[in-house]
Amino acid sequence: MATEPSRELIVYFDNRFVPLGEAKVGILTHALHYGTGVFEGIRGYWDAGQRELFLVRAAEHYARWRQNCRILHIELPLTTEELTRLTAEMIRRNGFETNLYVRPLAYKSAERIGVHPDEHDAFAIVGLPFGDYLDSRVGLHAGVVSWRRVEDNAIPGRAKICGAYVNSALAGDEARRNGFDEAIFLTEGGNVAEGAASNIFLVRDGKLITPPVTDNILEGITRASVMELARQELELEVIERSVDRSELYVCEEMFFTGTAVEVAPTVRVDHRPVGTGHIGRLTAALRHLYTEATRGRLEAYRRWLLPVYRPAAVRAA
Repeated sequence: MATEPSRELIVYFDNRFVPLGEAKVGILTHALHYGTGVFEGIRGYWDAGQRELFLVRAAEHYARWRQNCRILHIELPLTTEELTRLTAEMIRRNGFETNLYVRPLAYKSAERIGVHPDEHDAFAIVGLPFGDYLDSRVGLHAGVVSWRRVEDNAIPGRAKICGAYVNSALAGDEARRNGFDEAIFLTEGGNVAEGAASNIFLVRDGKLITPPVTDNILEGITRASVMELARQELELEVIERSVDRSELYVCEEMFFTGTAVEVAPTVRVDHRPVGTGHIGRLTAALRHLYTEATRGRLEAYRRWLLPVYRPAAVRAA
């Protein structure tokens, strides 16, 4: 699990590097009251053998962040390249030699009452040591929750909009109160959408199946990475289509993907075993490939990684 952040961490806030304890917003900040913010999540992995920390697909994450900020008319003053360099500099200032989670956050910063947003925007970037989000070493037990996934024409699920994550918080809370490790959302139409904070994959007849982005899911970067690994390394057929709830009970394998959860096998769903009730062969293979790729041990996927402690590599990013 993640560790508690130290107030001595150096973060980027109010256009400068400051200790975490000095990074504060006012109680009337618009985003605090109305959820008008957009965040991202970026993983960094420390490889002791190479004495290097690799940021995973940082440029893609920042490009998605910038794109999704437009939904709320939030203007980011820096380019994707500048944000990537800034993040690498923040990590170097902290001297991190551990696995990390980086949280960029852009938000409506006016301090006032009133739901209508204005043009006052701000952003911050925080990096902190981070372990396993979910302990999935022996597989998870997931459950379908009564809360439905938020609809695109209400609050777009494809963007990490702060207010939308009340939906995830309610689902996750219900799942854990019912004895599950993770929630599974259905859409209003009854199709499988995703987990509380992760995408979902099923294996049926040796094919990898995942809901399409039009079923109100996050357009996951880890999701895309796993799909690429499945096609290129395992020669699997990957199908994006709507998934019925009952398919959760008849599939051979199931797993979640996400920046925080990585590749998390699911061995039970709604008190039913998934396949044999143990981590499946394809799931295990994909989890291993994802780990190897994100730690810089697969040459073909080095293009996903930004080595933080090599300034020349950062300048070339």
